[in-house]
Amino acid sequence: MSSAARVPPGGLADNMSVHGSTEALSSSAVNRMLLDVLLYLGRAVVLCYPVYLTGYLGLSVSWVLLCMVMITWWKKNRQWKDVRIGSAIKFVDDERIVIDKELQGGLQMASWIHFPDEEKVDWVNKVLEQAWPFFGMFMEKLLRNNIQPAVRQSSGALKTFSFTKIHFGHKPLKITGIKAYTHEVDHREVILDMNVCYESDVDIDGEVKPALTAGVKGLTMKGMLRVILEPLIGQAPLVGGVTFFFIRRPTLEINWTGMTNLLDSPAFSSLSEGTIMDIIASLMVLPNRMCFPLIDQVKVDHMRFPLPRGVVRVHLLAARNLVAKDTYMIGLIKGKSDPYATVRVGNRHFQSKTVKESLDPTWNEVYEFVVHEAPGQQLEVELFDEDTDKDDFIGRYFLDLGEVKREKELDKWYTLEGIQHGEVHLKLQWFGLQDDASLLKEIPDGFASAMLAVYLDSASNIPKDNSELTHNQKPGKISREAQLTRKASSPSSFVELSLGDDVQKSKVAFSSKDPVWEEGFTFFVHDISSEQLVIQVKEHEKKTALGILSLPLTRLLNTSNMMLDQRFLLERSGANSQIKLKATLRVLTLEKPPPKVIIDPPRDPPALADQGQDIAASTLSLPTQSSLELSSTHHPAAQASPTAVPEQNGAHSTNGLAPSRPYDTWHPPASKAMRRYDSHSLLSENSIASSRFDLSDGASYPEPLRKYQGSLGEISLTIRYATLRKKLIILVNACRNLFPSNENGTDSYVRIYLLPDQSWRHRKRTQVVRRTVNPVYNDKIEFEVPLEEAQTRMLDVSVKNNRMFNLRLRKDIGMTQIDLAQMDVVKGVSDWFELTLPGLKKSN
Repeated sequence: MSSAARVPPGGLADNMSVHGSTEALSSSAVNRMLLDVLLYLGRAVVLCYPVYLTGYLGLSVSWVLLCMVMITWWKKNRQWKDVRIGSAIKFVDDERIVIDKELQGGLQMASWIHFPDEEKVDWVNKVLEQAWPFFGMFMEKLLRNNIQPAVRQSSGALKTFSFTKIHFGHKPLKITGIKAYTHEVDHREVILDMNVCYESDVDIDGEVKPALTAGVKGLTMKGMLRVILEPLIGQAPLVGGVTFFFIRRPTLEINWTGMTNLLDSPAFSSLSEGTIMDIIASLMVLPNRMCFPLIDQVKVDHMRFPLPRGVVRVHLLAARNLVAKDTYMIGLIKGKSDPYATVRVGNRHFQSKTVKESLDPTWNEVYEFVVHEAPGQQLEVELFDEDTDKDDFIGRYFLDLGEVKREKELDKWYTLEGIQHGEVHLKLQWFGLQDDASLLKEIPDGFASAMLAVYLDSASNIPKDNSELTHNQKPGKISREAQLTRKASSPSSFVELSLGDDVQKSKVAFSSKDPVWEEGFTFFVHDISSEQLVIQVKEHEKKTALGILSLPLTRLLNTSNMMLDQRFLLERSGANSQIKLKATLRVLTLEKPPPKVIIDPPRDPPALADQGQDIAASTLSLPTQSSLELSSTHHPAAQASPTAVPEQNGAHSTNGLAPSRPYDTWHPPASKAMRRYDSHSLLSENSIASSRFDLSDGASYPEPLRKYQGSLGEISLTIRYATLRKKLIILVNACRNLFPSNENGTDSYVRIYLLPDQSWRHRKRTQVVRRTVNPVYNDKIEFEVPLEEAQTRMLDVSVKNNRMFNLRLRKDIGMTQIDLAQMDVVKGVSDWFELTLPGLKKSN
């Protein structure tokens, strides 16, 4: 659950006014009104003068109509040409994106063709198609044995309800795409996101009374289903349990039959489908989950309601350059908008205040949300223009909260989608959940300091009504009045939980003295010393209390792990009425962004005594020099003098590599005649394919690059070691502010070596992204290497221009090296790294 603390803005703009209030007109307001009137008169003259001129000259009205037809035809033709030209330009600029989109939408791709984020899983659809008749048999038993009795108990008017026909059709559920998370999550779990599409020919009929029938014939449901396999274990069946749920509410369309045809009308369709969606949401939309444990050691409550991933605090600051939706004088004059924003995470949403007559509103409001799944759950921000009849849409933005969890803090302007222009300013902070009471402190501005998670399990011996309540009688005895009025039926009850002003309700457990709810709830805590959780078990129809429990939050501070998991005796209830629940308190701690890795700039080689030594020293590449510098702090033997470098290199073979040697003692060759280029020729397995060093004076950087005085840009990398797969994984995300090789930008790609392996077969590279200095690659590169060895190596990363300035000139436009020993590769690092070029002497 979520709460919001709204911070009032610093002041209202001078031109803002509230409807129903009056204010003195300033000179600027009068000038603006006069300008609007003059513009209106000018437009009227321009439109009416041709008509007047036609009548004055005695021309036929046909000329006016002909001119209007010609102008209309010209506008339509011009608009069609602009669309075609724009489509051609977009296709040229985003060729790969357009082709992928067209292929996904228009072709049935083969199962071996993969896209960056999602994969087709035709084999899963074939399994579902084969197993669909048996799924229908299972659902028929579920509806008759479980759903039908529940419907009968829900209302007295439905006591005779029964299913007369149940058929789930011949069209099975289809999975249109699947994405697996293995590196972003815990090592003992696997997360799958499935795009589910169910266009069914289902045929289900029900009967309330002989004259009243209801039915469903066909439905369509689309959404994203998350499947979690956890924990992974070392014995059969390898998975301890399966959990699945919808991250967001799926879309649902139902074709009703029988007397329920009335529900197909627009007035009732949204109501009926919304009611069914509420039922689905109560079962399997976050935070609700459907769980199936496969071994006895797995606790259902841990699967059904695990602790949330964290809390995100959303600062809705401002927006700018919004679209003006309000118009005056029959649309001739464009006005402004009265914008407000809705902020949503899952089922919790808030609406901001409305800023009158502004295209650059300032809100300065803060909201807090509990995040159950990250990555997966999204922050949804939508902007509307408030009107008296229907609010106009002016943009939206979706942000995966996994990015906030990774970055810890974001403060950016985000471009709105679904609209011509506009931006929204958001600041997001990620809070972790800690069980250390010493971290607890009072938070100013009304923000939450802790979070309370409550798992409501069940109750026992709940009285049917007030007649069975016992306050002072001895346990085990039942009053005479209760014995006379007691009926055979059991109570239908629900639970109301409240913490301060936040009140939440459970589902109704029908006709049971021992109800089972199995639901989870979360509350934000502001003052632990004074707040308490109040739990009331209430009768369904009369809303009378059947039992009360008050739990002070200070009691949780003195328990192990700040958690209570037990049965509690209810007050003002039966003699032995109890409720079972688990309450967990967690302190909110603001997590700081991970420290950025600062790469030291390359150092010039030291001056040597003679020319031969100077040439040999110039052959040292950036990764070699830096590796020697870094390793020298740990290995004194590696601190060799400059004069010793040629001698050491001379002892090696001419290929320049000694695979059996440790990395900290490896050096490049010192042959004066050797010339280095990137080439696509077939080199030997041990030849070096890097352009990192060049031994002759003629192999220099191109003149435009030597004269370039700006920054060479940065590269975004995510580095992580997959322990189970025993692979080092590098995600090449993007680059920014690269050197522009021409007026259209740069055709760039990224080449990576895991030093000291620099042979051609160890070369890894990304795709080429054309005509931009801010390319986005989203490519994954893997190196199969043991963890102990990976923690001692270095990454040699080079950004290259695909279009060479000259066949004999270097293609590098930026380089960096990353020492894996300086980071936790198991936990993973995602950061921007500065690009440099070794030995580049820029002219002034």
